[in-house]
Amino acid sequence: MSTTRYFIVVLRSMNRQLFMAFLAMISSIILLPSTMIAQDGIRTQENVGAQENSAKQAPSEPVPQKQLLVPQNLLKLLHAPEVHAELGLKPSQVNSLEELFGKIDAEWFRSRNMPADQQYLTVNLLEGKALEWLKNNLTADQVVRTRELLYRSQGVRMLLISSVQKELGLTDVQISSLSAAAESTQQAEQKLMLAMHSGGNTEDLTKKLSEANLQENQLWLRVLDEGQKTKVSRMIGKEFDTRSLTRVYPMAPELVPVADWINSKPLTLANLRGKVVLLHFYAFQCHNCHANFAHYVRWHDRYKDKGVVVLGIQTPETPAESDPKKVREAAEQRGLKFPILVDLGNKNWDNWSNTMWPTVYLIDQKGYLRHWWQGELNWQGAKGDEAIDKLINQLLTNPPG
Repeated sequence: MSTTRYFIVVLRSMNRQLFMAFLAMISSIILLPSTMIAQDGIRTQENVGAQENSAKQAPSEPVPQKQLLVPQNLLKLLHAPEVHAELGLKPSQVNSLEELFGKIDAEWFRSRNMPADQQYLTVNLLEGKALEWLKNNLTADQVVRTRELLYRSQGVRMLLISSVQKELGLTDVQISSLSAAAESTQQAEQKLMLAMHSGGNTEDLTKKLSEANLQENQLWLRVLDEGQKTKVSRMIGKEFDTRSLTRVYPMAPELVPVADWINSKPLTLANLRGKVVLLHFYAFQCHNCHANFAHYVRWHDRYKDKGVVVLGIQTPETPAESDPKKVREAAEQRGLKFPILVDLGNKNWDNWSNTMWPTVYLIDQKGYLRHWWQGELNWQGAKGDEAIDKLINQLLTNPPG
């Protein structure tokens, strides 16, 4: 049965309240980084600093698989202006929340490259700090609405949360069925990602993932009884589209001070607030980086007087790339006239938990990450430059409030 046909059948057999709950359950937001990885259009390096940090904090026991299946969306939701409006946050509450972001966002951003168990534990710790902030700064009604929005964002996976299972009175059989469906979807996702990274055929795997996702999203309607479905509709509250949130990433990590800058005095991202920043990591002998240079030059020339700063971070891989004089000479030869931070000690690379040359990050006027792209912008017909141009113009036309 097609997805559309299935929706019609569900609509005819359910009252409006339960049908809207169904739509919310199948509309789990996908808030993964919108990163495009151009295969073979990159140069990589093991992030030793991040790995050492992860090893120091590695869990003594694996995190239960069921917990890893539940999206950790609280921080993403709290970063979204649409959620601030929905909660009715006052300016003082938003300012206080942004103070919290200044303390936790860099670690949250670095966690993206950690092993799954370590990432879960790190984000869980940071979410704990966010929950403490909610308790101390929001009204009871705002806290309740935040929980409703979180459940909405998690979709059917909210049914894997122990407290939700207890509140709904789910049986062991129901829990087992829901968990098995989620695991099947995850396995299909992993197979597709492996194929994408290896350059294999993804058509059949994409179809299988779609089928697994649909089966998981349909299962709860068959597994839950009518009373449990009614409770779910109450738990997720009134309608709210969590899929259209415009800002769900952390504040960008601050630059680590270094001795050598090219084309500029030392800069900080804090001092660049009010401007769109295109920050990119490169190495001057990296051929994949060379493929992006023309775009960096074009962006600098086109937008430098419109509130956009192109900022290069040259992190070395070869001995020559570790020589500030040669970095400067290469920048002159390539016509790179924008500010360049010479990251000889890899401190900025590590602080950003960067893993690839080249990588481009787009930061909005308030210091939040909006997008990033790993690899050549036009690798094998990709149009990463066009995507970034579009986002730049959106931010210039409608700057964040």
